Amino acid sequence: MNNVERAQHLRAEIARYDHHYYVLDAPLVPDAEYDRLFRELQALEAAHPELQTPDSPTLRVGGAVLAAFAPVRHTVPMLSIRTETDVEASGAFAFDARIRRELRLTELDPPIEYSAELKFDGLAISLRYEDGLLVRAATRGDGENGEDVTANVRTVGDIPLRLRGEEASALPRVLEVRGEIYMRRADFLRFNLEAEARGEKTLVNPRNAAAGSIRQLDSKIAATRPLAFFAYGLGEYEGWSIPETHAGVLDALACFGLPVCAERAVLQGPQALADFHARIGARRGDLPFDIDGVVYKVNRLDLQAELGYVSREPRWAVAHKYPAEEACTEVLGIDIQVGRTGALTPVARLAPVFVGGVTVTNATLHNEDEVRRKDVRVGDTVVVRRAGDVIPEVVRMLPERRPIMAPEFVLPKTCPVCGSHVVRGADEAVARCSGGLFCPAQRKQALLHFAARRAMDIEGLGEKLVEQLVDADIVRTPADLYRLGLLALANLERMAEKSASNLLEAIERSKTTTLARFIFALGIRNVGESTARDLARHFGALDALLEADEAALLAVPDVGPIVAQCLLQFLAEPHNREVIEQLRATGIVFPEGEGEAAELGPLAGKTLVLTGTLPQLARDEAKALIEAAGGKVSGSVSRKTHYVVAGSEAGSKLAKAQELAVPIIDEAQLRILLNLPEGDTTP
Repeated sequence: MNNVERAQHLRAEIARYDHHYYVLDAPLVPDAEYDRLFRELQALEAAHPELQTPDSPTLRVGGAVLAAFAPVRHTVPMLSIRTETDVEASGAFAFDARIRRELRLTELDPPIEYSAELKFDGLAISLRYEDGLLVRAATRGDGENGEDVTANVRTVGDIPLRLRGEEASALPRVLEVRGEIYMRRADFLRFNLEAEARGEKTLVNPRNAAAGSIRQLDSKIAATRPLAFFAYGLGEYEGWSIPETHAGVLDALACFGLPVCAERAVLQGPQALADFHARIGARRGDLPFDIDGVVYKVNRLDLQAELGYVSREPRWAVAHKYPAEEACTEVLGIDIQVGRTGALTPVARLAPVFVGGVTVTNATLHNEDEVRRKDVRVGDTVVVRRAGDVIPEVVRMLPERRPIMAPEFVLPKTCPVCGSHVVRGADEAVARCSGGLFCPAQRKQALLHFAARRAMDIEGLGEKLVEQLVDADIVRTPADLYRLGLLALANLERMAEKSASNLLEAIERSKTTTLARFIFALGIRNVGESTARDLARHFGALDALLEADEAALLAVPDVGPIVAQCLLQFLAEPHNREVIEQLRATGIVFPEGEGEAAELGPLAGKTLVLTGTLPQLARDEAKALIEAAGGKVSGSVSRKTHYVVAGSEAGSKLAKAQELAVPIIDEAQLRILLNLPEGDTTP
């Protein structure tokens, strides 16, 4: 499109964004995207003045006044501040250079004195005091005309209804204070938690919360919102000997009882400004409220007057922003990442965009449901957010920029890493790869679980060693552990021959185990130690478990439909069965039999809870004896608990048992239930 068409398009887009931002309180794009379009229009009109129209957004500030509020004309226009988008230290130097040029200063002249403060992310407001009494509060509106929101502003506790002063005569006859209404992060979070508990709508973010609260037609609603206020400047004033500097004005406002942010400084020269910008930036996440930059102002008011204004902003001030935490970019593709636990995560592959201080090329879409909820497709323009060290995420897509025939996202039915089937539980948001023992993406996690103390108990096989073995492609499946040689291990970093020998001995010892441990070591989803023991006890032999159908699995105590499906899905994957056979071929042995009914044990069908320290039995010993007798050990007390076994220093579980009238027994009584003589720990 030509320059005329581009200017028309930009004006229309900016006008639409202004309407949603200022009138509807529903921003369509991040500030960074809006600023980019605004700067483009400014540059276009500067290069071609004939393109500027009377309704150009470059000639005004803000947006339209809501019809619901009475209009207020600002005696002193409420202008915005120029934005310095160079987020590096050079942005401060560029501002100082402009000021020195405007003041016709040379290198021999002393540095300029500046006032530096924070750029709050809230709603700009003007407070008019007459003889110390608050008589009106107005929004910025379009800079010339705002909205009368006095009734709502009166509900903000930070804002004094009457100014402080030793004598009323000492107060200005007219004092118009400019500042920002905002919401502290902690107050925002607390409000949303309470609203959620009441089943009410929550607030989107602190900035929207502040703006939306002040624009409530019912001031009773505004009164429920935890709003705050900071003063940062002046409008009209009469009957007051104004200080000579901006910093002096802020000090005077504080003396009048108006809240003024303590995070401000009087500084000399550009390097001090850059240092302030960096210092505040490093603490940005720790501040109790949101900011998106800092503001520099020439401190002397006479110099401010000399510098004057351009059409929409003062020459003597600038907002030096921080890297954008939101930005717009295009989705080039949607890839699937497979995590250590087999979880499949859709990840948007993006056209590179600078956001949150780094160049972002990928952003998480979390899961299949989230992709569908946000309706993100390849080719879409999306808003990407990155705050602090948080992984970049896609916030939303812009429907008006969607290309024609953009295909819907479809989650693959097989793992993109190993080709195993993808499964998803009925009550789960996350889809997973079923090839737990085979999938390269899950190797490290699978090996660590396999070697754990309560599984195969391979002493010395920790996380760092597993990483080395996998990264060097020495071990691919648990079966490969039993094929390791001394030389391969000894060549690893920080692995001496003695350590390698000890590990090989531990691996060899692990070959003699129990069926329950072996089943647990396989890492089948939702199959914990207790379930593994139930399966081993019920089936007696591994082959019987491998051949079991859903009905047979559901016959096992405490195995429900979810666990049964997890077992069937795992065993239906040929890769997993192959690894199981490889493990058996390495010489792993465990006692097998016909299988015994759990009902044979004296505690069959009983659930027990252990609490406190028993006189003779360690916690693990007591647990093993109970499970060998057909019982189940739970970690929490409920009405379904049959016994609580209490020792010394029993805590909250004992109190819970007393509350629910659950029978409480000691070690001696447990031994009677187990048919176990005193001092004997053999089931």
